[in-house]
Amino acid sequence: MGLILGSLHAAEPVRDITFARIGDTELKLDLYRPDRPATGLIVWVHGGAWRGGSRESVDLKALTAFGWAVASVDYRLSTVARFPAQIHDIKAAIRFLRTHAADYGYPANKFIIAGSSAGGHLAALVGVTNGHRELEGSVGENPGISSDVQAIVDLYGASDLTTILAQSTPHGLSMRVPALDLLLGAQPDKVPELARLASPVFQLDAHDPPLFLMHGDQDPQMPIAQSNELAAAYQKLNLPLQFKVQPGSGHGGPAFTSDESLHLMDTFLRTHLAH
Repeated sequence: MGLILGSLHAAEPVRDITFARIGDTELKLDLYRPDRPATGLIVWVHGGAWRGGSRESVDLKALTAFGWAVASVDYRLSTVARFPAQIHDIKAAIRFLRTHAADYGYPANKFIIAGSSAGGHLAALVGVTNGHRELEGSVGENPGISSDVQAIVDLYGASDLTTILAQSTPHGLSMRVPALDLLLGAQPDKVPELARLASPVFQLDAHDPPLFLMHGDQDPQMPIAQSNELAAAYQKLNLPLQFKVQPGSGHGGPAFTSDESLHLMDTFLRTHLAH
């Protein structure tokens, strides 16, 4: 599985790296690297309502220009496997990437989990469940390696599946109701324990990593109240947080990947991962 860094041009993407196999399914990742030694590794989780999308969509790929390596990872979609399979797969990717840190040329102790929309939800949940036995899973071939991350970047993701439907617009409900059926196997009120397990706000503790959070105040699809809840939970525990509300922005858009936003993320990460 490994590939030695010296055999590649420094800034060339490394694609189709298999990090785990589940039956006949291969889970893969693509690695984008800076043209200098990487400051750290951003593990990117794509969006798509948990049921669509692909690792080809990498919103933060431009952070390679700031010195970060970015790995965009597969996970089993909800059309194939219910929660918590998605978290098991992402944590397996982290274990693989940490195992091969020296091969690919980034530090093993500076991992950031990041994602947008459904990927933001999954990233936040991975980030606040370092060492969580039920969510660790047994996917992949590196069971003794830590899947801990040192920071989180959550772009307009869900944080509380027990409140999301009550907060949603009609447009949001039209997407969220069937998406939650696929993810959880039922609506959240029918599987309350599973919905809480899948909600970052219920998994927080005083040792969770720094969080950079962004959400548009005109998002018709993912209620900004979801980010408000996560920010409030972080503040209650006095955890490191930067919450940037994007005025006038909807569900995604150029404001989230602008030079200004990328600079904010880079500064936040460098500040909190300095040691």
